[in-house]
Amino acid sequence: MSTSDPVADLCVRIMNAQAAGKTETRMPSSKLKVAIASVLKDEGYISDCGVVSNAAGLPELVVQIKYFQGEPVIEKLERVSKPGRRIYRGKQKIPTVLGGLGVAIVSTSKGVMSDKKARSIGEGGEVLCLVA
Repeated sequence: MSTSDPVADLCVRIMNAQAAGKTETRMPSSKLKVAIASVLKDEGYISDCGVVSNAAGLPELVVQIKYFQGEPVIEKLERVSKPGRRIYRGKQKIPTVLGGLGVAIVSTSKGVMSDKKARSIGEGGEVLCLVA
């Protein structure tokens, strides 16, 4: 099944899996989804992620949900830039989430990365989502 906004699909599937108390969630894979999931893993918001083949032989992204003391680590996973309205920010205007405690995931010309890394290498780009 094709979606018009794969990033929003990723965000919603992760939040729904957490709300249901699941340990993992599966979704159709894409390079952008894998890049976002790897940033979430590097920042410590999910336990693990990987691509496997489903029964039909199509690639699926498997995200292992992370919990701390019975509560999900991710409190908020919010889509910022949408297909109808793209949000681009320069390196000085990339948003900080919760005063630096959260992460903004940014798609730059050098790849998908966290806001801290984008600022450190001096890149701006499209703000995909905010994680807290």
